[in-house]
Amino acid sequence: MLKYPLTQIWKSRYAYLFIIPGMLYFLIYKYVPLLGSVIAFQKFNPFEGFIYSPWVGFEHFARIFENSDVLQVLYNTVILSFLQIAFAFPVPILLALMLNEVKHQTFKRFIQSIVYLPHFLSWVVVVGIVTMFLRSDGLINQMLFSWFGIESIPFLQMPELFKPLLVLEVIWKESGWGTIVFLAALTSVNLELYEAAIVDGANRFRRIWHITLPAIRSTVIILLILRLGTVLDNGFEQVFLMLNPYVDHIGNVLDTYVYYKGIEQADFSFATAVGLFKSVVGLVLVLAANKLAKRFGEEGIY
Repeated sequence: MLKYPLTQIWKSRYAYLFIIPGMLYFLIYKYVPLLGSVIAFQKFNPFEGFIYSPWVGFEHFARIFENSDVLQVLYNTVILSFLQIAFAFPVPILLALMLNEVKHQTFKRFIQSIVYLPHFLSWVVVVGIVTMFLRSDGLINQMLFSWFGIESIPFLQMPELFKPLLVLEVIWKESGWGTIVFLAALTSVNLELYEAAIVDGANRFRRIWHITLPAIRSTVIILLILRLGTVLDNGFEQVFLMLNPYVDHIGNVLDTYVYYKGIEQADFSFATAVGLFKSVVGLVLVLAANKLAKRFGEEGIY
């Protein structure tokens, strides 16, 4: 019975060779590290190792809900994630719609190149640029003082500005790159639909509302479902680089909290439990959102 599949595999052996590097990447860097998750159920001691460290069951998971610091960090994480979903997620859609309306191809490609570029900057560079502009002796404060006589404003130390700054950084860095998927989806729209709408007297807004948006609706829903899977993942680098003692109480999220507990305080088991908790919550949200999408007649991700 296995002769036919093996024959097909042998015939396509060169194609499978191209798959091997990707499979090895996921195996080595994604699946093998999952074995280390067992320390979330142990009182892990590096000198005793996985085998001899005592088992404590769900003790570390109980600490997540008993520790007031963790609850504050969880609250910060959820709020920041939903701010990004509410304000950063729609921007690539709007940007793709605007780019789709540009008819001059050379100008369109130029704009696409410009908005793609920030994606290739590391968060260290992005936060460095923001710091140069907003620090006490930065460009913004120098302009405010020279033009209006306003004294230095500590933008980076103001708790009320911390989350908006993070969201604006995400919008600037990732919105252009996020348009790629939506622009690709828009290429499948039949141009005759636009021509028929024009004949019927539909203006540009009506064409976007009744033709363009329905064409990318399934893509938007799929990406939204996938985004919900990372609702507790705010990105370590960006938040860590923006933190300072003045905003630590509202800026510390699960990613940075795991770093502080696991690396600085060597509480490996608790940090692993928090990370595993993040993954489980993300999985539940993806499954729930996918089921809800199917209930409303959408395709979902599976």
